[in-house]
Amino acid sequence: MQNRSHISRRDFLWQSGGGLGGIALAALLKGDGLLAGTGTNPGPETFMRFRPRAKRVIQLFMAGAASHVDTFDYKPLLIRKDGQPWDPGESVELFQSKPGSTFAAPWNWRAFGQTGKRLSDIVAPLGSCVDDMAFIHNLVGKTGVHSQATYLQSTGFQRPGFPGMGAWISYGLGSLNENLPAFVVLPDHRGYASNGPKNWDAAFLPTHHQGTEIFPNRENPINDLFPAKNGYITSNSEKDGLALLQAANREHQKEREGDERLEARIRAYELAARMQLSAPEAMDISKEPEYIRKMYGLEHGLQTFPTEINDVEETDHWGRKCLVARRLLERGVRFVQIWSGNDNGFPRRNWDSHEDIHRDHGPLALGMARGTAALIQDLKQRGMLEDTLILWTTEFGRMPCAQGGKGRDHNPFCFTNWLCGGGIKGGTTFGESDEWGFKPADRNHPTTVYDIHATMLHLLGIDHEKMTFRHNGLDRRLTDVHGEVIRPLLG
Repeated sequence: MQNRSHISRRDFLWQSGGGLGGIALAALLKGDGLLAGTGTNPGPETFMRFRPRAKRVIQLFMAGAASHVDTFDYKPLLIRKDGQPWDPGESVELFQSKPGSTFAAPWNWRAFGQTGKRLSDIVAPLGSCVDDMAFIHNLVGKTGVHSQATYLQSTGFQRPGFPGMGAWISYGLGSLNENLPAFVVLPDHRGYASNGPKNWDAAFLPTHHQGTEIFPNRENPINDLFPAKNGYITSNSEKDGLALLQAANREHQKEREGDERLEARIRAYELAARMQLSAPEAMDISKEPEYIRKMYGLEHGLQTFPTEINDVEETDHWGRKCLVARRLLERGVRFVQIWSGNDNGFPRRNWDSHEDIHRDHGPLALGMARGTAALIQDLKQRGMLEDTLILWTTEFGRMPCAQGGKGRDHNPFCFTNWLCGGGIKGGTTFGESDEWGFKPADRNHPTTVYDIHATMLHLLGIDHEKMTFRHNGLDRRLTDVHGEVIRPLLG
């Protein structure tokens, strides 16, 4: 027995039963999607059905639920009835309060652009961009729970275990630069939003499609990319270690052909090695011209900020991420996701303004608007906006009535998204909310996240019904079994 050579299960099955075992093995491997060259999942040629208008995406996510009626959805009725009892003519069940008085935005509204789109003062920096933007004011969710609603907007499902939109697009279109990930995530500098990395996980897609986290404001922006500065690991020893690891991985993979998990792991190590050269350069904004840094709000010269939430600090952190995002897109990253706001905590450092909408939304919105306006203008002046698709979203909206006098409760019944660039018809609005901003004006025809995702995939050249991945016996897709392309938004 000791002199017998090792025989794998695959060889044993082929050598026994006159090949019948091999046939059975092939059937099992094919069913599990592990048979090399015969995977059950379709390739890009099966779902690329349209002429792409965009080739890269930026998703801006306001974690905690940004208030549409304080930012982009102008409601004169709220101003006229401010402080009066709020009565929408139907029973209202709120997340954690009873309906208070009608509550107008604490800020003024002004008209911008050729379309005369009205914006609140806290997002007024985006006024220079409204003619490039398309607003959707009748978006509806399914829940007022942060974690589930965040999953829905990020992955198309309300529960964990499904790939983020960026992972789907990485799977569908691949990377434009082999030295950088296809999907990059820039979380809030204070920490993760609800669900954390599960929002950008690859789930059942091959692992290399998951989002790579980058924290531009940290000394070590990418975890585990470089060895610790302890003197134990040298550049030569690291190279030798990686070479040995790669050789061992390849030898291991030979016995497990078609196992996508192994291939993804090998790809991750290889990409990390290439990123050690390319990523630091992409994130180095020190060489950007002064006028560009000023455009993004990075000219203040401050090293420390007040303990209270403030617009200068929010502008710095958001603008820095937007500038890094532009540099990543220039270098071939396919999908960049930028987050504003971390998970619940006090004092508030997210958009979940139950206690004081003025205190919390003011700095967050101004910082977001300044950095985002700079990003749009920067992309436009470089000729990149026409093929870069931008989505601004949040998990749900906030109510038109007051909570505790100065805050707002959750509103999953109606909220706002906007899109820009990448084939979008600028200066447009699709779908209106009712006169309160409480529910869609046309309750029979609301917009859903599936429609947003279907439209974005269409602009990338993808038929959202065709881009599927076989998992647990089902052909899964980003839009589940829903979604229609919003054609009035197409330029």
